[in-house]
Amino acid sequence: MTHVALLLSPLLVLGAFMTDAQAAPRSPRAVLVIHGGAGTIDPSKITPELEKQYHAALTRALEAGYTVLNSGGTSLDAVQAAVIVMEDDPLFNAGRGAVYTSDGHNEMDASIMDGSNRMAGAVASVRGIKNPIKAARAVMEKSSHVMLVGEGAIQFAREQGLELADSAYFGTQRRWEELQRTREEEKKKGEYGSLSFPHTHLGTVGAIAIDTKGNLAAATSTGGLTNKRWGRVGDSSIIGAGTYADNASCAVSCTGRGELFIRSAAAYEVSALMRYKNMDVDAAAKHVIHDDIVKLGGEGTGGLVALDREGRFAMEFNTRGMYRGYIGKDGVPHTFLYKDP
Repeated sequence: MTHVALLLSPLLVLGAFMTDAQAAPRSPRAVLVIHGGAGTIDPSKITPELEKQYHAALTRALEAGYTVLNSGGTSLDAVQAAVIVMEDDPLFNAGRGAVYTSDGHNEMDASIMDGSNRMAGAVASVRGIKNPIKAARAVMEKSSHVMLVGEGAIQFAREQGLELADSAYFGTQRRWEELQRTREEEKKKGEYGSLSFPHTHLGTVGAIAIDTKGNLAAATSTGGLTNKRWGRVGDSSIIGAGTYADNASCAVSCTGRGELFIRSAAAYEVSALMRYKNMDVDAAAKHVIHDDIVKLGGEGTGGLVALDREGRFAMEFNTRGMYRGYIGKDGVPHTFLYKDP
């Protein structure tokens, strides 16, 4: 017994000097949390049939990501799998359902981050890339950069063999009608880009996950703002604003009026509050959405999902609703549209 204790003691001493970030996780359960955008939800305008469609789409995304986690896959692969499902579904403002720019194009942004090493990749102002989240992942893993934009990002995606699609794939009648309504509203008010047009401005998809090894990851993808101009880029492609992941704290994906999330460094701020003020994930998420964002004039403009290294999560928003859901150890998807009853 004495010899065993002597052999173990160096390990115990070493463990005493390990930081939280270095310490081995306590066998966290696999958890996946997603969102499909905040701010566009008006219960009076969503039919029961459309509600069913949203719940079904969120469920498919959760199941796709959880299949990866349940088979021992990485959180990075899980968030990508979940986001791809939503990018492929025209219900969401990402990929196939991306909104139109002022000149009638579908222009997209996306980012992804690995919490185990804080590697990240992003693309912005891209057209024709079927799944922008795949392009963001390729930037992270196949280049020495973090962000590529515009034609350069499209060329890079083509060289990586990613699937491209023509404009007809992305265009939907619903999004085209939103563009016409927004143009008319802005013409009447004589202003562009006002926060007073909540129903067509907001929408993004995202996923955060922790895998069985305790690694966190986050991914976000969007078509941006309806009627956006001048090469506008929001928070979804900006690490620390719309996406962040660090095993030492949490994984975060945001949705909403991107300018406000950029100005508040919203995704990173959740992590910073947890690390430096010892807030739990729920308190940190609430502070960012209901304090930081609101102080910038952002009441009713967005939300976020956040997940800590123990598998605890928050789904916070200051709008009438947020398409969202989670799946955990029991493998049962839970999806929501409006504020909790």
